[in-house]
Formats: sequence, C-alpha cells, structure tokens
Amino acid sequence: MKANKIAFAVLTALVACRVSYAAEDNTAPINNAPAASTPAAAATAVAASPAASSGATTLQTVAVTAQHTVQDIQDVPITIQAFTGTTLQQLNVSSFNDLIKYLPNVTFAANGPGQGNIYMRGLSTGFLGNQSSASIAPFPNVAVYLDDQSMQFPARNLDVYMVDMERVEVLEGPQGTLFGGGAEAGAVRYITNKPNLDKFGGNVEASAGVTAGGGPNNSANAELNLPIIPGTFAVRGVIFNDHQGGYIDNVPSTFTRQPTDGGGAMAPYVAAGGTSVANNFDVAQKDWNPVDYQGARLSGLWKINDDWNLLIAESYQNLDAKGQSSTYPVGSDGQTLGTNQITAFVPAWNNDHYTNSAWTLNGQIGDLSLVYAGGFTNRHISEQQDYTNYSRSAGGMYYSCTGTSAGLSSAGKPICYSPIGYWNDQVASTHQSHELRFSTPEDYRFRAIGGLFYEDFNIDDHMDFNYKTIPSCTPQNLASALADGAPCVANAMSSPGVMLPDNTAFGEVEQRGYKQEALFGSASYDIIPDVLTATAGTRYYHYSEWQTGTEFYTTASQVNVPNGTYVGDDTTMNYHTTYHGFKSRANLLWHIAPNTMVYYTFSQGFRPGGFNRTTSQVAKLDGQPQYQKPTSYAPDTLTNNEVGFKTTFFDDRMLFNASVYDMRWDNVQMQFFNPLVLGNTTFAVNGPNYKVDGLELQFQARITDGLSIMSSGSLNHAKQTNSPCLVNNIPASANFGACIVETGTIGALASFANPFGEVGSTPAFSPRSQFNVRLRYDWTFGDAYKAFWQVGANRTGSMYNQPATYPSGAGVTDVTTVELRYLQAAYTTVDASLGVAKDNWNVSLYGTNLNNSHASVFTSSAQFIESQVPVRPRVIGVKVGFKF
Repeated sequence: MKANKIAFAVLTALVACRVSYAAEDNTAPINNAPAASTPAAAATAVAASPAASSGATTLQTVAVTAQHTVQDIQDVPITIQAFTGTTLQQLNVSSFNDLIKYLPNVTFAANGPGQGNIYMRGLSTGFLGNQSSASIAPFPNVAVYLDDQSMQFPARNLDVYMVDMERVEVLEGPQGTLFGGGAEAGAVRYITNKPNLDKFGGNVEASAGVTAGGGPNNSANAELNLPIIPGTFAVRGVIFNDHQGGYIDNVPSTFTRQPTDGGGAMAPYVAAGGTSVANNFDVAQKDWNPVDYQGARLSGLWKINDDWNLLIAESYQNLDAKGQSSTYPVGSDGQTLGTNQITAFVPAWNNDHYTNSAWTLNGQIGDLSLVYAGGFTNRHISEQQDYTNYSRSAGGMYYSCTGTSAGLSSAGKPICYSPIGYWNDQVASTHQSHELRFSTPEDYRFRAIGGLFYEDFNIDDHMDFNYKTIPSCTPQNLASALADGAPCVANAMSSPGVMLPDNTAFGEVEQRGYKQEALFGSASYDIIPDVLTATAGTRYYHYSEWQTGTEFYTTASQVNVPNGTYVGDDTTMNYHTTYHGFKSRANLLWHIAPNTMVYYTFSQGFRPGGFNRTTSQVAKLDGQPQYQKPTSYAPDTLTNNEVGFKTTFFDDRMLFNASVYDMRWDNVQMQFFNPLVLGNTTFAVNGPNYKVDGLELQFQARITDGLSIMSSGSLNHAKQTNSPCLVNNIPASANFGACIVETGTIGALASFANPFGEVGSTPAFSPRSQFNVRLRYDWTFGDAYKAFWQVGANRTGSMYNQPATYPSGAGVTDVTTVELRYLQAAYTTVDASLGVAKDNWNVSLYGTNLNNSHASVFTSSAQFIESQVPVRPRVIGVKVGFKF
C-alpha cells in the first residue's frame, strides 16, 4: 500500500496525462454528412495546430459521440477516454488485452482471448471461469459496442480485433439513459473507419516478432478506400491476419490418485489397488497456446443527397485460440512447476467467430436530424478445456469410481477408472437491435435528443461435462454387470430420446435471452449561453426475459440399465419474467472560462436479471434442508454522483482533467458454488450493497514541438455497506425465516459462514490504484525522414479474484469449490518503440512487457486446481507499413 501511495504521488507530481490523445490522425470521416446526425461516423481528431506564441504545437482536439452527438471530448460531462486510430497504432494495440494497460479504473478478468469480463471502478463480485458461462453467468455490467451494435455476452465479452479503427471510446460510470441495461458501470465503444467519398487510398502493414520463451508472432493487414462514384458512393475494406505464438508449455505429467482425494474417500481404493496412473504424454507440448485472429470488414457509403446518406457494413472475425491461457503453480500430481507451465490432459481450444451486418441511415427533416441504426450479429463459440483435476474431489470420484459409497455404484470391488475428464461447450448466439433517434440543432439554446430502441438477444448453449469414465451399459457391459461383473452406468439423457455420449455425466441444453423495448429522451438548456448548461434525461425500458431447456445428470438409477433407458435424468427449465422501469441522468456544466469547465453529473444504470438452472433444496441441518434455491434473480442498480473538472491551458499545450465520484451499487447479483453445503450446481441471488468512492486524473503536456508526456491514474475505494444473509426459506424447517448459521448432521454440526460478506469488505477485481505514463518524442532529419521514440509504463495495484468472505485459496491443495479467493499481486509492465518514416513508408521496432512480468491477471480454482492467467511475456517485434 505504501508503494502504491508513493507511485500515485509521483503520478500527481508529474501532472502527466492520458494516452488517448496522439499526434496527427490520418483517418477520414464521412464527407458532407450533417454534423449533428453522424454518430455512426463521428468526426476524427483534428490535427494539431501551431501555437504562434510558444513555437510548440498545441494538443490535439478529439471529437467523440458518447452522448449521441459529435462533441469535443473536453465538453463531455463524464469521465471518458478516447483513443484515435493513430494512437492505437502507436501503442501497438490490437486487442482489449493490449488496451487495458492504458485504462485506469478498468480491470479485466481475462481467462483467455474472447473469454472474460470487463469491470469498471471496482464494480465486481468475482469471476468463476468459462464452464457453463453462457447458461449461468449474469449479464455483464459493462457494455461493449461495435459502432452502434451491442456485442455484450455473459462472461465472454467479444474480443474485437482493432484494425482500421477511427477510435475507441471508454465511458465510465452508468450510461443507462442512452445505452441501456448493459451499460450499468460503463461502456466500451469500438468506432470503425467509414468510407471516404472523395479520396482513393489505402494502407498495408505487416509485422513479425518473437515472444520470450515462446513462439514467433506475425501479422498482416490491408485497408483500401475506393470512391466508386466520387462524392456519391464509396466502399472501404479491410482484411487482417494475426498469429500470436504460444508461450505456455504443457509439460509431461502423470496423474496418480492419492488416499487424501475426496476428503479421504479415495483411501480404500488405493489400499485395494483399484487405481491406475494416467498421463498426458499424447497432448504435452511446448508453446501450446497460440492464437490466431482472421477477419475482414467491408462497408459502403451512399450519399443520397445533401441531407441523407446510408452506410452498410459487414464484418467477419474468427478467433482461434489453441490450448489454455492459464498456468499451474503446482501440477496435477503435486509437482512444483516452472514459469508458464501447465499439466493438462486433453486437447483444448476456444474457437470464436462472428458475423455482423449493420446499417445506418442519417438524414435531415427540417431542423431535425434523424438516425436509424440497425444490426444483426451471429456468433458461434466452440470451447473445450481440461477438467481432470475435478476427479480429486468427492464429486469427481462419484462419476469415475465404483465399489464403495463414494462412487456411483457401491457394487463390485473398489475400482476407479480413468481420472481424465474435460468439458465441451457449444454456443450459438444471435443479437438484433434497432434504434431510431432524433436530435435538434446543436446551436439551439434548447436542445433535445430522443429515440426508440428494440433489442432481441438469444443464446443457445450445449454444455457437456465429460468426466464419467465408468463404462457405459453397452449390451456386452450390461450382460457382464448383471452376471455379477463390474457395474456399468447408462448414458445420460437430456430428454427422452436424446442420449449423450459415453463420458458425459452432467450438463445442459438450454436457451436464454431477452427482448427489450425502450424509449429515451434528453434535453439541454443553456441557462447562460456558452457558460452554464443544464441537461436532464430518462429512459423507460421493458424487458421480457426467458430461459428454457434441460439440465441433465447421472444418478444411481442409471446403474446396470441399458444405454438409452430414460430414467428422468434431467430437469426442465421453462422460465419467463418481465420487468420495467426508468433510469435517468442529469448534469450541470459550467464553463468558467472558454477552455475550463466543471460539471456535476447524476446518472443511473442497471443490468438485467437472470435465472438459475435448478431450484433444489440445500444447506441441510440434521438431514433437513434449510434453503430452496430461487428460480431467478432480479436486476441490480447503480447510482452515480460525479463532479469533474476539465481544462486546457498554456495556449492549449497542456490538459488536465479530474473527476471524483460516489457510487451506490444496490441489490448486487452474486453467484455461489459450494458443493459441500449449497449443492453441486452454481446459482445466483441478489445480495449486498456496495459504496464506491474514487478519484481519476488525466493529464497531457506538449513540452516542445516533438516532446509530449501523457499519463492517467485512479484511486478507488470500494466497500460493502450491508450484510444480508441466506435466510431459511423452507416453511417446514425448524429455523424458518432466520439466517442460516449452521449445517451438518447430529454430532457433526458446522458453522455456516455468511457467503454475502461483511460490512466494510472489499469487492473483487477492485485495485486501490492504477496509473500509466508515456513519453514520446518526434523529430525530423535529413529533410525527408521523420523519426520517433516512445516509452511507457503502467501499474496495476493488487486485487482479489473473489469477495472477502469466500474461502482463501492460499496453500489449499484439496480444492472443493471453484470460488477460492486468491490475492493477485500488483504488477508493472514497460513498453517502448522507435521508428522512422519517409514518404509513404514507415518502419518501427517495438517491445511490450520489456520487464517480462509474469503477473497473474486472473487467478482462480475454476478447474479444481489453482490456475493463473499470466501477462503475455516480453515481445520484441518489427512493423513495416506503406500508405497509398
């Protein structure tokens, strides 16, 4: 903590600022479109202009559309960060993992490419991993947009490859009025470059590099802008291919069952010689986690007349991640592993591809500007990951052992079959949205914006847990079992007539989603023109949410019956609910001087609720259950009060922004998985409230014509403000209506720790401090060459992966839950680059994570063993580009 305070004091003393403003930007906006009606084609940054009095260039002006109208970023009364396309290139940013190091107050539970949750300002209750996430994970509280299309997904925020981007906007704090239910804590908006109606041009870029201790990297992309009918119709296309070499080694290992497995239940099997040793020799390999991004985007812009234009865009991306992105400190047989090593026993992958069709019609009717934006996204995910370590738990033994009460069948001699298990998830999703909005001219003293919104989001998930290794009941195996041979277990059924593969023990075939209708409006009035402005707005929303399908499982009733016998081994889901309400915002903006403004903003946000797969009775006391798991959980809400200050000074050569905020997060959704007490499936409920206070600073200085320093930082303090409990909700229970404080059987009662946590405890993924700093110098030589160098560093404070009362994972080797709490240590990374350009050519040398940090960005017990997702090791590369 002391080091963090010193580091932040240095940040403040430097008064250095944010990375989001860069040198000259060469991208182009839609030509001749009405300024007030082009949020889908927002203006790009204005090139730096000379400051005659100083001899140094001024800072760059950046225009954004965070409030559905084109504004200078310094006039937007919220905390916002914007990265132009040129800045993204200068920082060698291509994925969200690259970008997050420049985002104070943003954390990312990164479980691999395309797998993880984004959190802002410490608004998190932890992350459980990827298995069944499409079925059980709550919807995220940070929205992700590609242009005007929502790309949010439970626990799997879309990893948009950032090439040919106009900019990326990061909006902090509730955005519920303009962006709806997914933007409770904020929003990340990817804004693509649009066709230029008048200019033919393009760009080709290629890079190659090496990863410390890993495989080589290479990438190539090409962009082309083509005016088919100059001034009237143009198309723009981009294609990309990026290969990132693996750096995690899946080392050869055995898996030997121990007497202590399953809390000691394995001892009789070991004593009887009923176990065997498994190995991963057929899948062990070096650098087994390479990642490939491939895709293309094609857009066409038609200027219908001086008042109307139509933009149509088609995007495709395929993400192919091999292996796993996690490492194990201790291997599956208890051996200490080296840096970036894992012991996995099955092939693993995550393939994630999407197509997106989008259309935007901009126009004018009299003084009103109109925008209709629609889109359709089709996303498919196929993932498989190792789950072998689950076999050390009592649950895992149940599906792979027979001969004692610890196994699925107590018949026969004690024997445990192969411990090797895995899960396989197949997800299909469609996301359709339509928004019609209008706005009045920006030069009116009274201005208004309003609109209608419709959204249809559907997820189809087929999740198989394949850890049943007891032989299935084929005719031969069944005949042997009925003749007093080894027992067999019939395959699971997801419904009558739908039989699962031999090894599938548990899973779900389910569909979930919602439809949303919304009406929103916002009005601004210049109380004193150009000095004092008041704004107020609200959004009415109506959600129809649903979840259907089956959860299937394997029970003792499937022992020694033919495969295909349906014994009711599934639970049907057929859940529906609706909810509606208002979320509002208001702010007061005061321009103290033309380049200085202060603001107060009140804003509200929310995220949708959801359903649990089962409603079983758990938490038994003397054999009687005390808790009925609920069918559903409700939306949670966020209220934000923020005061900010934005200014430029010294003839626009320096910029300083600051904001302080107080947020109240209420009725927060929490997930539980505690097989020993709360059942063997994850469920969610609404729980505690949190209070979050914080400070964020952004500062930039153009010291000379060529030298600039940029930095940003945050201090965040989040804590729990109440302590609800799980209440006994079963009328027949002795302690009905009281907090559950004890579980177990007579003679073996145990206290039950409140899973909601204690007042004053800190939420997950909430570091106290984060900051970054970057220094860049540009110069010319030889009358024709332009050169630069830059160096930067970022620091992320320590944080936990789960709330405070979850059981600690420190030193735990017998893992019985996916919710162990680990401390993720603070870390720093350093990046640098240098390059030269002449005419249309440029070449640069770059390095990321030069200090080769191996810090974990996501530590968990999600696979029943401690796993850590490390920062990508040091990368050194060279990049060559040509513009035409």
